[in-house]
Amino acid sequence: MALAGRAALRWGPRLPSPCPAAGPLCRPAWLPAACGRPYSCRGKEKLDMAAYPVESIRNFSIIAHVDHGKSTLADRLLEITGTISKTDRNKQVLDKLQVERERGITVKAQSASLFYNHEGINYLLNLIDTPGHVDFSYEVSRSLSACQGVILVVDANEGIQAQTVANFYLAFEAQLSVIPVINKIDLKNADPERVEKQIEKLFDIPTDECIRISAKQGTNVEKVLQKVIEKIPPPQCNTAEPLKALVFDSTFDHYRGVIANIALFGGEIAKGQKIVSAHTKKRYEVNEVGILTPEEQPTHKLYAGQVGYLIAGMKEVTEAQIGDTLFLYKQPVEPLPGFKSAKPMVFAGMYPIDQTEYNNLKSALERLTLNDSSVTVHRDSSLALGAGWRLGFLGLLHMEVFNQRLEQEYNMSVILTAPTVPYKAVLSSAKLIKEYGKDQITIINPAQFPDKLSVSEYLEPTVLGTIVTPQEYIGKIIALCQDRRAVQKDMFYIDENRVMLKYLFPLNEIVVDFYDALKSLSSGYASFDYEDAGYQSADLIKMDILVNGNPVEELATIIHNDKAYAAGKLLCERLKETIPRQLFEIAIQAAIGKKIIARETLKPYRKNVVAKCYGGDITRRMKLLRRQAEGKKLMRKIGNVEVPRDAFIRVLKRETDK
Repeated sequence: MALAGRAALRWGPRLPSPCPAAGPLCRPAWLPAACGRPYSCRGKEKLDMAAYPVESIRNFSIIAHVDHGKSTLADRLLEITGTISKTDRNKQVLDKLQVERERGITVKAQSASLFYNHEGINYLLNLIDTPGHVDFSYEVSRSLSACQGVILVVDANEGIQAQTVANFYLAFEAQLSVIPVINKIDLKNADPERVEKQIEKLFDIPTDECIRISAKQGTNVEKVLQKVIEKIPPPQCNTAEPLKALVFDSTFDHYRGVIANIALFGGEIAKGQKIVSAHTKKRYEVNEVGILTPEEQPTHKLYAGQVGYLIAGMKEVTEAQIGDTLFLYKQPVEPLPGFKSAKPMVFAGMYPIDQTEYNNLKSALERLTLNDSSVTVHRDSSLALGAGWRLGFLGLLHMEVFNQRLEQEYNMSVILTAPTVPYKAVLSSAKLIKEYGKDQITIINPAQFPDKLSVSEYLEPTVLGTIVTPQEYIGKIIALCQDRRAVQKDMFYIDENRVMLKYLFPLNEIVVDFYDALKSLSSGYASFDYEDAGYQSADLIKMDILVNGNPVEELATIIHNDKAYAAGKLLCERLKETIPRQLFEIAIQAAIGKKIIARETLKPYRKNVVAKCYGGDITRRMKLLRRQAEGKKLMRKIGNVEVPRDAFIRVLKRETDK
């Protein structure tokens, strides 16, 4: 008994075995499987998915603003349908990444298949839990392509916020059925009646269609499942048609290669079949198909309308393109339209800390971009930082999460430069038009910035921002927006206390610290969301940094004329702190063309040459000081200031303490 007690202390309470066919080779549920596979997928009978015809399938997503309870609702739905056992440890079950659990946000859309019996009929419900932050809206739009309906979750305390509106319109444009759910009714300050009125006013959904739930306590969650079956239509597809499968996500496994998540729009797929990729034209043999519950659960076959995973011996990360169509060998089909490629909003340079790590970082980037296809990668090199890449991200949080995933999943430490946005220039010089082959070029790197004489106008990217805030903070927020060169487009009251503001922002004004400033001004109550609004004409200039009169190419930036002085002064001050002192004076200057707009002087080390003069005539002292000054002047002429690598890293790196 004492031995059993010690074992319980060591391993925790013994969990019930989820495997009905547990044999002598099976380990206890809390130990990792010997084969490296999840315990739940070994020894289980393969499911027969033919028992679920198209009419009894429902594909739906959960969408909401950040922290309104999407993942908690997904946990309760998984418990109610018996997909996972009910325990206190079920928190963010579908958030599998370490970065998601640390930050408490969903970064990656995750799918799970649920089995539910309603009025004597067995239904297969394919659920996709989506991110709520504006930077991951590409994940949301991709998930909606595999769905016929959505559950729109709104916090009963916070009410409708900026990303709630954006996600609703994504679903509305895709013509999906919307089920409004008001969550967190158990909170002390919850006001579901007010939120119902907001939903009716903004989205034109009757108040009697809203379901009031508490996902944390499980109140009324069963009603949500019943509503999903009644209101969301089954997918429009046929098993008799030839195979047509859309790859909507993929991950890389070191042992099994690429694991592709697929949605079947026609036909069926089984182990042993020969399939072809419409994108690469390569042929594969299917090794395994199955569904996600949320662990991998192998099945005999997958049929039209179902969502699952596929392993087919794809060894290269480039072989499973998201948006690709798979079909049977010698049975070609018209490829599905796929996904509109994500448009990067923020660019940053990424370099290995040590150049010997270049190949390892390249491999890690390839594998991570397979899982996060919204990142664009272009090779780049810098005299100071060596060979690297210029990466395009959907926003600043996206950039931070990508960097964190590189560190946690691939153990790679990198130098990430300050973020920039893509500008455009309309060329007027015939020579340049001939050289580029077009009259409009995109500028990602300041080194490519064309001279003002050969350009008719410069264009900067803009976004249409939506701010939802309590009315007492309006004055401060309007002042903040005006400081960021924003133009007000609309303003109206959602109810007595909350206001929705719409502003046209230049993207480079919000890209670094606007969100933090907004949260701090409004005590965390205001929410912000933005969408691309094209380009507008702007007075842009290239600002160079000169060290002793020599331009430092890596520190050149493109900036609006109004902000040049402040930015130049800040960069000069930061450089003064990081460049080591020399035996001669160093001038650090910010320049626009030939005009110097800011300067900092780094004083030289100097020997006290008059220390030996005790009294005597002052001309003796002056002579010694003049000779020292001449020596320093000569030294400055022939001396070369090398800006050290760590100084570049400190200046170019994002300011995390902003």
